[in-house]
Amino acid sequence: MDVDQDLEQLMGHLGEFGKYQMRQFLLHILAALTAGLHMLTFVTVAAVPEHRCVIPDVDVNTTGTLASSWDSLAVREWVPRHEDGSWDGCHLYAENQTAKVACSEWIYDTTYYTSSRAIEWNLVCSRRWMGAVAQAAYMFGVFAGAVSLGSLADKYGRKTIFYLCAVLQLILGVAVAFVPEFYSLLVVRFFYGVFGSAGAYITGFVLSMELVGASKRTACGITFQGFFAGGVMLVAFWGYLIRDRVVLQVVYGLHGLLLVGHWWLIDESPRWLWSQGRVTEAVNIVEKAVLVNGGEAIDAAHYVSKGKSQERTREDVAYGISDLFKTPNMRAKMLNCCLNWFANSLCYYGLSLNTGRLSGDPFLILFLVGLVEIPSYVVTILLMDRTGRRSLISAMMVLGGIATLAAAFIPQTTPAGNTSATTVVMIGKFMIAGSFAIIYNYTAELFPTPVRNTALGVGSMCARLSGALTPLITLLDSLDKTLPTVIFASIAVTSGLLALLLPETLNQPMPQSLEDGERFGQGDTACAACFGRKPNNQKYEIPLTTVD
Repeated sequence: MDVDQDLEQLMGHLGEFGKYQMRQFLLHILAALTAGLHMLTFVTVAAVPEHRCVIPDVDVNTTGTLASSWDSLAVREWVPRHEDGSWDGCHLYAENQTAKVACSEWIYDTTYYTSSRAIEWNLVCSRRWMGAVAQAAYMFGVFAGAVSLGSLADKYGRKTIFYLCAVLQLILGVAVAFVPEFYSLLVVRFFYGVFGSAGAYITGFVLSMELVGASKRTACGITFQGFFAGGVMLVAFWGYLIRDRVVLQVVYGLHGLLLVGHWWLIDESPRWLWSQGRVTEAVNIVEKAVLVNGGEAIDAAHYVSKGKSQERTREDVAYGISDLFKTPNMRAKMLNCCLNWFANSLCYYGLSLNTGRLSGDPFLILFLVGLVEIPSYVVTILLMDRTGRRSLISAMMVLGGIATLAAAFIPQTTPAGNTSATTVVMIGKFMIAGSFAIIYNYTAELFPTPVRNTALGVGSMCARLSGALTPLITLLDSLDKTLPTVIFASIAVTSGLLALLLPETLNQPMPQSLEDGERFGQGDTACAACFGRKPNNQKYEIPLTTVD
């Protein structure tokens, strides 16, 4: 028996999902909750309410203070309106009442927001790019965290990086509320993204996946994402209750306190400890966990002896990103998956970050955008092992893209139009949330063991990149209001259709070697399946394995 088999036998004593795994998992998923919350704080603390220009001699009285109401007969004479009845927030009529001139002062509708970064710094019209860049800075931080913190967790331990990120997200989440200058804000928000929505989330996810049994990984992984949606709902909840943007951001930041006690409550991954030669620590954790689960005591001395005395009989070979692209079939699958990750993230955050464009209570809409993900994950868990991955992810992406596109062209000039647009957006979010959940498992099943984690890392990088680009793409609505939505929807539909070219992995053993990975799924596309052609992945035997 080699060391890998000794480890699997040791972990097998835990069972699939006992009391110990449940307790640890409930602690880990708090990191998903805080990650979802931190990701969308800017939607409320920097909200851009409806605005119009300040009208000289109408809005400003003799003392120099604002005196006019938001909407009055005098205001209507000077401020142009769009076709949908909303104010032209960037122009005034000139004295001849025909030409338009740009304005430099604004009045904001305070129905829902009385305080925000956008109101304080006038992040509208020619300064609107500043708000988009500030959100993009956070997303680029998430991208940097996804790239760097995973390798640091492999080197220094999951628990160490988890706790470092927990403390820093608490500090940065509170500190960002008091940053007085724009470019300093960009720097703080970048690091806020690194530790707020990347570090603890990624390491918490890995800790859970390395602890639960193979049969529970799909359910636990999707549940993890469900708590991310719970964080989105918390953004809306606190935004509704607290209207001062400084206090609101401080409250958001203080959610990091949920993770401060984790250093004493969670355990390091036994798999990681074993891989680092810290066998005694790994065995002690498993021994404690078995007792919590009510199992029989293990022979700790036996496993410690095995772990310390035996060496791996196989040669360790380093694999990297280049191995995913060396051969044609693996390269085609990886590029297809990269587009899928990119498109899912682009559409997901495009819908989440732009809820303010829907008419109605923005807090209620944002809450519903998070809430609709929960049934989506439930449906996904129920269907994945029945319909297969390929058909389900393709259908969800195509339908989600179509719904997103339809919402952009529904007039919101009437209550019925507002309701219809909101409903269609929720349908789009339902679909995209489900497809985003599937791609995690699908990618792990498509690629062989030596490069499986690398494939997930590359896919995650593509998702974080599109998340960073999303706020910048939304600026294109200055050319055409529907253009950003058309871009989001088109990429989602295109990626959904291309997913039909991927092989199905349901009930297929995972490929082990790079050679297996290259042969896996050759000729297995949706079209080939329809015409009864036999894919190459059925022509050889692959030992069944699991993702570590």
